[in-house]
Amino acid sequence: MSLEFLTSKYIDSAEKVLSELKLSPTPVNVNEKIVGEVLCWVADYLEDAKYYKLQGKLETSLTSVAYCEGLLDALRLIGAVNFQWPAKQQNQTEKL
Repeated sequence: MSLEFLTSKYIDSAEKVLSELKLSPTPVNVNEKIVGEVLCWVADYLEDAKYYKLQGKLETSLTSVAYCEGLLDALRLIGAVNFQWPAKQQNQTEKL
């Protein structure tokens, strides 16, 4: 599969989901079990990224690590985890 095909596939899927999703009418309750499951997905995507990098499939590796980062950012935004990306930490330290 070409990079162009994969990119188009993922963009089309995201557009479809965004056009069809419905907001939950009440606040969503996220418990530790659910957060743990998502963190397992994070670890799986990270392992996939490492695997594909070793195989020389850099586009697939980049996609996998992007999924990993997206899930981490989502968990952080809903307040389920607390962290800063290393680049942000370094930039803040340099400003001091």
